[in-house]
Amino acid sequence: MRLSGLQKDVLSLYRQCLRECRKKPEATRKHFQTFARDEFEKSIKLDKRDFSAIEFLLRKGRRQLEMYASPGVKDIRK
Repeated sequence: MRLSGLQKDVLSLYRQCLRECRKKPEATRKHFQTFARDEFEKSIKLDKRDFSAIEFLLRKGRRQLEMYASPGVKDIRK
């Protein structure tokens, strides 16, 4: 199955999130992984042709990743 450019971007962002999770303390790593998975699952029903919504969520996700990737952020809770 071939993926569109946006689909590749979404998967790339998800992989980046999981890579950043590995840099967090062992005790809180699961919190970051769960948060990332939950954030992506919120939009799983989104129509793949809704480009503006997908692009918005990608920008939002990148901003969140940048914020949570900061070394000062040790834990994340809902």
